[in-house]
Amino acid sequence: MAPDRPTPPFGRRAVEVREAAADGGYRIFTLVDREGPEPLPGQFYMLCEAPEWSSIEGRPYLPRAISYARSTGREGELLLEFLIDDVGPGTKRLGRLEKGDGCWITGPFGNPFSAPREIAESPAGAILVGGGIGIAPLAAFRRSLISKGFPTRTLLGFRDLEHSGAVESLFGCEEVRLAFEDGSSGHHGYVTDLLELLLERDDPGGAIVYSCGPPAMLEAVKKICASAGVPAELALESPMACGFGACFGCAVPRADGNGYLRLCIDGPVVRSEEIATALVGESG
Repeated sequence: MAPDRPTPPFGRRAVEVREAAADGGYRIFTLVDREGPEPLPGQFYMLCEAPEWSSIEGRPYLPRAISYARSTGREGELLLEFLIDDVGPGTKRLGRLEKGDGCWITGPFGNPFSAPREIAESPAGAILVGGGIGIAPLAAFRRSLISKGFPTRTLLGFRDLEHSGAVESLFGCEEVRLAFEDGSSGHHGYVTDLLELLLERDDPGGAIVYSCGPPAMLEAVKKICASAGVPAELALESPMACGFGACFGCAVPRADGNGYLRLCIDGPVVRSEEIATALVGESG
């Protein structure tokens, strides 16, 4: 656990939607948080619509765990930006939020990405590998690395061109390589293809990989980095009910077979060698 991780306030708090707009195949909305602490890249929040949303179609009783993509302002009036993909009843309702609507949030939760020098003595650079809405926490981390002058390369993958709309708003257009499964632009294939090529062509010594995306993508990143001898941190997604480690709904088996990690408090960012597999469940 990171020693400087903010302790999430116990209990949810009501916030207001400041902005909401479609961005490519996703939707981005900004919440005004006047009570919570500043988050760190890789952390997440538990979100649900206010008032209660259990009466709408699909009846999503539980909040949804969503990583933040950008945090601006300061404690007392934080602006928290989230990227939403409509994949189920919970994310469908969050995606309908408009300016002025209310939202319940709890958090920030979990361990953030580690600074490169916490992983290696002389890190040469960071390689960020993201897929789908997994680009959100990487966008926050990339801004932090660049602000400190740390060399960073970014590889992002999407199913099609439509679902890459958030790239420009979150990453800009510089030094980002894209892969599309349908071949509509960039590399035709998976973002992990780009990672393999990068590690094959470059001397991987000193490189650190940070990744977030679908479980199958993260499992591939885990195997590629293990084969290349490159350390990697993975931000995993999993269904969660509480965020405080009580329900064990986000348990992932440890690599040594000695029990489980609870992603809400032991993650969501974990070292790739700490877990047996990245193939954990998904929920919308």
